[in-house]
Amino acid sequence: MTHPPTTAAVSAGLLAAFVGFASSFAVILQGLTAVGASKEEAASGLMALSIAMGLCGILFSLRTKMPISVAWSTPGAALLATSALPEGGFPAAVGAFIVAAALVVASGLFRPLGRIIAAIPASIASAMLAGVVFGLCLAPVRAVASDPLSGLMVAGSWLVMTRIRRLLAVPVAAIVAVVVIIAGKGVPGADATLLPHPIFVLPTFDPTDIIGLSLPLFLVTMASQNIPGLAILRVNGYAPEAGSLFRTTGLFSAVSALFGGHAVNIAAITAAICAGDEAGPDREGRYWAAVVSGGGYVVFGLAAGLVAAFAALEPVLIQAVAGLALIGAFTGALQAAMARIEEREAATVTFLVTASGIAFLGISSAFWGLLAGAAVLAVTRIGRAPG
Repeated sequence: MTHPPTTAAVSAGLLAAFVGFASSFAVILQGLTAVGASKEEAASGLMALSIAMGLCGILFSLRTKMPISVAWSTPGAALLATSALPEGGFPAAVGAFIVAAALVVASGLFRPLGRIIAAIPASIASAMLAGVVFGLCLAPVRAVASDPLSGLMVAGSWLVMTRIRRLLAVPVAAIVAVVVIIAGKGVPGADATLLPHPIFVLPTFDPTDIIGLSLPLFLVTMASQNIPGLAILRVNGYAPEAGSLFRTTGLFSAVSALFGGHAVNIAAITAAICAGDEAGPDREGRYWAAVVSGGGYVVFGLAAGLVAAFAALEPVLIQAVAGLALIGAFTGALQAAMARIEEREAATVTFLVTASGIAFLGISSAFWGLLAGAAVLAVTRIGRAPG
């Protein structure tokens, strides 16, 4: 039975699209640039991700009649922002994106793989995420030190909005940043256009980058996005088949990777908007919220060139917005990492090694953090074994 879209569902979908894009586009641009993307390639990646997650969300929601939202991997982008530049440049990073996407597809095809990911102690996975985003969360402080007036305007608008409506705090900070940039730098030049400009990137595959980028990106995306996203849907009474979602988002991720995108996955925060009461009392019609938000993402994706051009005018302020966007993720991850007393030492080691940002053998600190934390946890458990 088809339910016509309600005003509540449409407004929730538009809100989800605005929040999802405006609150984390800065993290995406920063992450792609850190692994070698040019300004144009980063804009292409932003466009590819936005369109991919929009179309994927529309497909899921219309097919299942459930409000299944799809988002880009913000924690994954944060991971990229703290990773070492691949020796093979951006093509090597794109190859790593494709391998990570293939692992997501594999987790949808082979249930044991998905169970292995779910079996990673929450403290270790959360500590790795906290370590990944820690450095980025310092960006607002750096912005205030670099330009006190502009930095305080952006951070202050975020702080005020957290008291009014927390969901809109980062989007409002992003809008203030754009206004400040226009006031100080003017508008982007004529080369910035609303028209899409996809750039195909021929991937290369390097074992070091696969270990250092693909595995951490896969783990962060699964543990911080896909699994929580499924949990949010189930809390709201929806139970989609997880394997199908993983396979499809993995395929969409692989396609977007060829144009510079790193990963799309099941949404978490925006999923709560589309699947919750904000989308209207008719639960069976809430899928329209996810459909509308998907359409919104496609529209935002077509303006990715202009967004990237604004970001290039004043990168310090855009990085500040990215840092503000990740404070919630850092707080939640740190809390989860320290929740179990018997695992705190392992979680702390994971956090410190990951936050160091030091890459050994060209492999990112996130991988070594996960490995170090697992080793400490194993030794701790052996030491506490009876006898």
